[in-house]
Amino acid sequence: MEIVISNSSDKPIYEQISSQIKNKIMNGTLEAGEMLPSMRALAKDLHISVITVQRAYEDLTRDGFIETVSGKGSFVASQNKEFIQEEQLRKAEELLQQVVDIGRSHGISYEQMANILKVLYEE
Repeated sequence: MEIVISNSSDKPIYEQISSQIKNKIMNGTLEAGEMLPSMRALAKDLHISVITVQRAYEDLTRDGFIETVSGKGSFVASQNKEFIQEEQLRKAEELLQQVVDIGRSHGISYEQMANILKVLYEE
């Protein structure tokens, strides 16, 4: 499994790992029941601490993307992709509502906000 860590990113390494694994699950690259690399193996491949990988795996477990079986490893969880996408959409809507509130209260036009979103989304 290929995971790319960027030292110049403002996201912590564990978030970079978990978001890339989430993306692979959501786009079907990783399928339900597929085994993930062990925490030690992934840490060694990425040249990072096992604790960092452990935190990423804990977040993925908490969010329902993976299941960890003691003595066997971590596996992609069987889940409803539509449910996960709906949950992510709900989170995006909440954040966008905050953006709208800021824009309205500071006189930022819809066109300016749409342009900002377009620029950020295309990065």
